[in-house]
Amino acid sequence: MEGPFMSLPPPLLEVLSSWVARQRWYAGKGRVPVLRRIGGLRLEDPAGEVGIDIHLLLDESGQTPTTYQVPLTCRVARLAGADEALVATVEESGHSSHGSHGSHGSHGRQGIISAGSTVGTWYIYDAPHDPVFAAALLRLMLDEGTATSGGERGSDGEQADGERRRSSSKGHRLATADPGQVLASRVLNGEQSNTSIILDLADASGAPSKPLICKLFRVLHHGQNPDVVVQSALAAAGSMRVPTSVGYVRGQWPDDGAPDGVAQGHLAFAQEFFPGVEDAWRVALAAATSGADFSEQALSLGQATAQVHATLAQAMGTRTATDDDVIALTRSMRARHAAARSEVPALAAYDSMVRASIEAVSSARWPALQRIHGDYHLGQVLDAPGRGWVLVDFEGEPLRPLAERTQPDLALRDVAGMLRSFDYVAGSWEQAHPGRSAAQTTYIEAWATGARTAFLEGYTRSAGRDPREDAVLLDALELDKALYEVVYEARNRPTWLSIPTAAIARIARLSAGRRSDLRS
Repeated sequence: MEGPFMSLPPPLLEVLSSWVARQRWYAGKGRVPVLRRIGGLRLEDPAGEVGIDIHLLLDESGQTPTTYQVPLTCRVARLAGADEALVATVEESGHSSHGSHGSHGSHGRQGIISAGSTVGTWYIYDAPHDPVFAAALLRLMLDEGTATSGGERGSDGEQADGERRRSSSKGHRLATADPGQVLASRVLNGEQSNTSIILDLADASGAPSKPLICKLFRVLHHGQNPDVVVQSALAAAGSMRVPTSVGYVRGQWPDDGAPDGVAQGHLAFAQEFFPGVEDAWRVALAAATSGADFSEQALSLGQATAQVHATLAQAMGTRTATDDDVIALTRSMRARHAAARSEVPALAAYDSMVRASIEAVSSARWPALQRIHGDYHLGQVLDAPGRGWVLVDFEGEPLRPLAERTQPDLALRDVAGMLRSFDYVAGSWEQAHPGRSAAQTTYIEAWATGARTAFLEGYTRSAGRDPREDAVLLDALELDKALYEVVYEARNRPTWLSIPTAAIARIARLSAGRRSDLRS
């Protein structure tokens, strides 16, 4: 079946604007999207029963326009169990109904329903919830086919000159073995900036095979997505500390801010999925809650982290830090400090400590820079049976520009991020135990200290160098992260502010102690 809405008439675009504003991945929280369709891609349903269109929508409501990937499927009958994913219904008469979506007026069938397609009621769904879309997306990767705004697909990736100036995409296969056919799919809940689809598969004999997870990037950026590039480099180097990469889709779309007016970037990424596993955050929090020691797990996590850093350095190279790198970090720290002070004026008490930390960063001896995880915390690590700790989500800090996230950085930034995460386990425990006793407070503080120390010792065993030998930089990066957390908590969870502010106070005490030792 041909897709019914390769172009979006204004009334349907208005429906989408309202729908996009309610999605967790919409970056303009509190704003009303002003959407303009800048391109699209068409995938094929081999059965010819479902229309599959990917719409590339530019939101012009903010100071900086943002491009979103919005795939939709169109069906002539309701998709069982997917009512929450229903975006709109379109009637043969040219009217839409789903909430208060209104009428398509004079656009009628010509603007929505393709000539020659079945008439009647059309049900338009958020495509990641539709198994036909999930199968088509995986097939695009495995077949290394192409998809364009005209629906053309081929194995050689060649396009006419006109198509090159429009939106297009090409699948890339990384898996050597055939992962199997899609039996069913489902969407993970709680995703923030992307949409992840779990694919249940079967092999040629019909027996269940290992499931996959396909991440659909909702916010599109010009450039290489580190989640694809970094993780794939680790997997290609033979690392068992990351999921096996299966394939990805790379596309292009119009963008006035990109070279030649065309942006290129990743649209989706498929990888090995570990069903039923817990992330390290849940494992650590359960240990803290039950009174169990976490030192052994933290030590092995430190070793795994250092192993990943070593593999990345070998696979993707290192470089010497420049004056520009030093300036970038100090500028970032000043900006974080100013933002945190604006939210919490009481932090002015630590102004001299922060300034001293920035000055020390400028004069410190920096280790080589390399590619890193970039947004490292306990929630980014899985406890996989038979594999140990497995690192995921290498996209980096979502709020940082992509150009920054793709640059070599200090591996110490990942170390600092994990240290902050152990503090957050303790802080989460404290939030669940108001009115706690002094003994309980002493216990949870000792738990966090023990986990932090064990993690650093594990990292040292594997790396051959103790991160604490670079205490000036490690403290600065942990301070920078804590200042970021202050802003986030002040705006979103004020009752959690004590977690980052307590860390800032601890760093201040440690800094004062080191200065005292130097004087003596």
